[in-house]
Amino acid sequence: MEGCLVISTTGMVGVVIASREGHQGSPQLIITSDSLGSTRHRITAVDICYGKNGHFLVAVSSGSVSLPIQCFRVSVKQGDEKCVIMSQALPSFFLQSSPIKENQYRHVSQLKFVVREDADSLVVAANGDSGCLIEIWELREKPLPIHKLFQPKSHSSQTEPFKTVLWQHQSHFMSSSPVVCITTSKLSITTTMPPPCYVMVALADGSIHCLYRDSLKQVATASLNQAWRQEEAPSSKQQRLGLRISHLDMSWLGCVLVATDTQGQLYLYRLLPISEPGGPMTVPYACTLLEYCLVTGLDWWDLLVSLRPSMMDTVCERFTESFNRQLQQVQQFHYVQFLNIKTSLYRLTVNGQSKAADLTSLLMLHSVATAFKSLLRPSDLSSHDKGPAESLANVDKVLFHLEAKEFTVEPSTLQSLQQLIQWVADLALNLLARLPEQRQPGKSSGYELLRDYKALNTLRELLVIIRIWGLLRQSCLPVFVRSAENLDVLALLFRLISRLIQTLEADENLLDECCLLPSQVMIPQLNPPTKIVAVASPALFYQSLPIQLEFGVEPECLHFVPELSPVEGSMQTEQTVDSIRHIYLGKQPLVVKQCCRCGCKAQVQSMTRTAAIRAWDQRWARACRCGGHWRIHRFL
Repeated sequence: MEGCLVISTTGMVGVVIASREGHQGSPQLIITSDSLGSTRHRITAVDICYGKNGHFLVAVSSGSVSLPIQCFRVSVKQGDEKCVIMSQALPSFFLQSSPIKENQYRHVSQLKFVVREDADSLVVAANGDSGCLIEIWELREKPLPIHKLFQPKSHSSQTEPFKTVLWQHQSHFMSSSPVVCITTSKLSITTTMPPPCYVMVALADGSIHCLYRDSLKQVATASLNQAWRQEEAPSSKQQRLGLRISHLDMSWLGCVLVATDTQGQLYLYRLLPISEPGGPMTVPYACTLLEYCLVTGLDWWDLLVSLRPSMMDTVCERFTESFNRQLQQVQQFHYVQFLNIKTSLYRLTVNGQSKAADLTSLLMLHSVATAFKSLLRPSDLSSHDKGPAESLANVDKVLFHLEAKEFTVEPSTLQSLQQLIQWVADLALNLLARLPEQRQPGKSSGYELLRDYKALNTLRELLVIIRIWGLLRQSCLPVFVRSAENLDVLALLFRLISRLIQTLEADENLLDECCLLPSQVMIPQLNPPTKIVAVASPALFYQSLPIQLEFGVEPECLHFVPELSPVEGSMQTEQTVDSIRHIYLGKQPLVVKQCCRCGCKAQVQSMTRTAAIRAWDQRWARACRCGGHWRIHRFL
């Protein structure tokens, strides 16, 4: 269930659970508390991690090195309208006495489990007059020698040794400056025990140390003073002398470290891959992280800023091969997320913008096809097992085998979908008009929508649906600017795409007809280049790090406009296009919502309120088509 577990400074453990069984379906909060231990005492440092069987592991300290680090196993069970907390004391331990006596470390300031899901390792930091001491302790099962009278009896002649669980000191790290905060890896994607991870330590002198878990070996170090290389006024330099790190945190994938100081400034550091400490990011490790994001739904932004442009194509190919090896139902479930990840990879390079545009069109085509086919209803109960959308697979003989009743949709709904219908036709026009240049020898490798015959077949099915819907309401049909009034553009598009799918390779006659297409009908611009102002863009790789940014001010150095070669003879426009509803918003709309990742814009609110278009808007209400977050952008 959804909720949280809290530990108070007075030694209490509290639980807040959001139950969905409240009055009229509204969530109801269930709150309870209990003493963490048999006796209560003041707690100054605490950390919580997940156990293996649904319980929590809690490590607490009272702040003094003369008192033990106590550990508890806490489990929560829900009863009738209440929940019960059960806390069990586990073995405790004291810090190593020899360095404490020599250096007078008296105050335990930080406790941190090494991995959030690894309850067997704990990092303890103590401060003193001469710096800090950081130790790693592991929970081990060890045999304990006892007298033979107390040994358990067994049927065999050999007696089994008595085993107990206790904390064992592993390694320590000492510094001449007090520790301010510690953070560790949030997860481990390997099955090795103990899991490899980093321990990040921020000291009072403004330095950050990256320590490897094994033996606390120092992998890298950085300082706040090194983060400023530009010449500044003396007053600002004197002001920086008082800077102090206030908090550290790592991203979920462990590729980025974020630090904040006492003046509200944010510092972002790229971390070395945990698979090979001290080495560069490798293609297999990057693909493994992408697969983990694909399955779990985690954001992969921190990995994007850690990749190199030279490895993008290789990562895309390896990631695609791994995805295609999965079961068909697994691919179908993760398909949208897969397209989002692959699009963001191609968008990081200057040469990959056309591939990213094709993948964006593929994602939109998949979404439009899903929305259109969900509106189709079988005409009688006998065809419930096989709906009209499935019968479109036999498109070659579609006009002979389809019942028009099965495609009946309310006229008002069809009219509200006109802009999506128009986009489908515009996509077909752009693909066919671009076919001659796409089939030229020497084209770069990577994804091309014209070579995806599954997507082309989906596009052909949609053209059939649109033609049948046009019989119900002619005003929902796409609008074309034609050179001849008697030219049936929909029939021409269907015929050319069918020939492309059937021949697998474009013949000379097909190429000639596609070359004549711009002279027969006006080709609208499908993917107008959108200015991107983001860190994860090709502009990042041309900057000398570090980059200094200011909140609320878009940096000129990160402005990037993708160069997309338009179709020859296509209609160019400077208007802002709604990337979700595919309508024109004017040259400079006052208020739009803009994606923080790809830079595309959309209306804040939709004007059409039919059920079909509301469902379409809800599909993109939480995030953009690329998976990025929306932000309200106002033009002053």
